[in-house]
Amino acid sequence: MLHFKRFGATLRSKPRRRSLRSLIVLVAALFAAGAAAVVFIQPASSHGTAIGPSSRHYGCWERWGSDFQNPDMAQEDPMCWAAWQNDPNAMWNWNGLYREQVGGNHQGALPDNQLCSGGRTGGTRYAPLDNPGAWKTTKVNSNFTFTNWDQANHGADYYRIYVTKQGYNAQTDALDWADLELLEETPKILPGEGRTPPSGGGTLVDIDVSAPGRTGHHIVFMIWQASHFDQSFYSCSDVWFGEGQPTEQPTDPTSAPTSAGPTSGGPTEQPTTGGPAGIACAATATVNSWGSGATVTVKVANTGTQAIHNWMLHWQWPSGVTLGNIWNASHSTMGTSEMAAPVDWNKAIPIGGSVEFGFNVSGALASAPAFECFPS
Repeated sequence: MLHFKRFGATLRSKPRRRSLRSLIVLVAALFAAGAAAVVFIQPASSHGTAIGPSSRHYGCWERWGSDFQNPDMAQEDPMCWAAWQNDPNAMWNWNGLYREQVGGNHQGALPDNQLCSGGRTGGTRYAPLDNPGAWKTTKVNSNFTFTNWDQANHGADYYRIYVTKQGYNAQTDALDWADLELLEETPKILPGEGRTPPSGGGTLVDIDVSAPGRTGHHIVFMIWQASHFDQSFYSCSDVWFGEGQPTEQPTDPTSAPTSAGPTSGGPTEQPTTGGPAGIACAATATVNSWGSGATVTVKVANTGTQAIHNWMLHWQWPSGVTLGNIWNASHSTMGTSEMAAPVDWNKAIPIGGSVEFGFNVSGALASAPAFECFPS
């Protein structure tokens, strides 16, 4: 069991109850060096976020990732609905809310009212996370365990865990620095120190937090200063202290995730998947099989009436097929679920245009899997 103490903080390996649902993909990464280059999979750009209590963006993805176009979300989960409508890729990229080269000046990088979006990192992508309102909450006691998922084993120079002061109104007041009380700060945590998740790679880091004297809806704000590089990760988690009806029950990060994604097989050209009005894409693929493996070339086409600024593909492999390498895209996986996202140069697709990427696989693959295309 790991123990870390500093400023009254205790960090340790400790089982907690949580159930993950609506799992499609994780956003991990690799980068291709050019059209002719082959880059082997690595988790270099896989990052992480708070999963217990869930960050706002992770919670929205967890609840609605497999059903994000369901109009019932507007009534059942209006804060997540606004976030999904603003930019679906903010939810698919739930593990990418960070800033670089902050140099420890977090208050300088994150203005008041922009803490939950990491100071509007990525432009307006995560901006709805700053909005006060009826965010789903997780019920906690005054002493609770905060769990962060360090997917790529970045380690940490420190974690700082803040909780809003009693009297703060999360329904009406966007978060300011003055609303927060710093309750825990960890010492340096080496890469890989913590618990091993049941799947998905990386490390679960548990931090015990004591937040006495609070009732009702509060926000837990995290700063995770990664050790591998000057990258600062931020998150807001909505919690409920004391009596009353929380809007979301505690869940267990030690439970094995389930996957819900497109089935394998089927035609190589997939139906267009909707994004914002007028933005749509579809994927076609050719498979060059040699029996024990195959090379797959995928074309992502803009099938809508507006230019695409970013896109992602989701799919599942048939049994026995595994990815060997990929070029001109980034890749992530958990269980049987897969995702490909563009590199910098092929994110944008003009009206009527298309981009390509490719990968090699091991195993018998006679036809392309069923891709789902998500544009923004």
